Amino acid sequence: MTDTTPRPLRVLAAMSGGVDSAVAAARAAEAGHDVTGVHLALSANPQSFRTGARGCCTIEDSRDARRAADVIGIPFYVWDLADRFREDVVEDFVAEYEAGRTPNPCLRCNEKIKFAALLDKALALGFDAVCTGHYAKVVMLADGSRELHRASDMAKDQSYVLGVLDEKQLAHALFPLGDTVTTKDEIRAEAERRGLAVAKKPDSHDICFIADGDTQGFLASRLGRAEGDIVDESGAKIGSHEGAYGFTIGQRKGLRIGTPAADGKPRYVLDISPVNNTVTVGPAAALDVNALTAIKPRWCGAAPTGPGTYTAQLRAHGGETEVTAELVDGELRVSFGEPVRGVAPGQAIVLYDGTRVVGSATIASTVRVTADVA
Repeated sequence: MTDTTPRPLRVLAAMSGGVDSAVAAARAAEAGHDVTGVHLALSANPQSFRTGARGCCTIEDSRDARRAADVIGIPFYVWDLADRFREDVVEDFVAEYEAGRTPNPCLRCNEKIKFAALLDKALALGFDAVCTGHYAKVVMLADGSRELHRASDMAKDQSYVLGVLDEKQLAHALFPLGDTVTTKDEIRAEAERRGLAVAKKPDSHDICFIADGDTQGFLASRLGRAEGDIVDESGAKIGSHEGAYGFTIGQRKGLRIGTPAADGKPRYVLDISPVNNTVTVGPAAALDVNALTAIKPRWCGAAPTGPGTYTAQLRAHGGETEVTAELVDGELRVSFGEPVRGVAPGQAIVLYDGTRVVGSATIASTVRVTADVA
């Protein structure tokens, strides 16, 4: 008789200092795996990162992670990945905004840091897998290949920010919370039962490397203030700004336009042109998109062939929409069954086949219902 019991793995648990990653590490250890905890030091000056239990890479987060590892009874280390994080996440974030695009730094961190730099180092040291507190599932097929699927609880699903992982990375990924169908309060209750002091720690929000949450101020400090025009769809100037990088497609608030629209309705950012430092605004209907082109596709398995019908997610906390998509000359061409609103270049589009994550790509341009605007 063949023993089909899964063998224990050597697991490196990425511990942010939050409750999810602590419970994930505890579950991995409880499952019999040989677990080592590691906290990633992502800033040369951790005091500059978000404090007050709001981030994932501050000094206090490191201490919280260490205390959790002590309670679980696993070895713990701090690894300095500040240089890689600055280059691959922070500088990429600034460059994308400077180019008029809207990046997702958490997605980039998963791709470049947690499942590239960290995983590469873990494998070199003899670990079998990296464990994180993400809510998603890795499913092994009969032929040994892996698929990435949504978490059992859609309300907490985080597969969108993991859509950049390829099959090799999925083969070494462990998400112990993915099968959990429970509330966050119950996860906190589990942490409390396990004696983990992070049980009542608030969740992290916003961008960890922007200490005060002022994205526009952060970008201004890096890129400098550059006055430019805010114009309507006809090109007429109706306001001014201090830097086009401070806007995103679909933005409504903070436009500071003195001239009201002729129809009296709110105006939204329709286009950002870094070439002439101009921001174009207009009515909400002008944001409707019926197609897009995305670049740099990454597939969670084999790349699809020919046109296919999928559902797509366009934001980390957004819903699904039906699309047809096809890979053409290395670019992903996507058409929507119904128009969608506020799609911004720089964002990620993640394709799904049911609960399975097919892959991800970066939006490069859109086709609007009223006009073709990149």
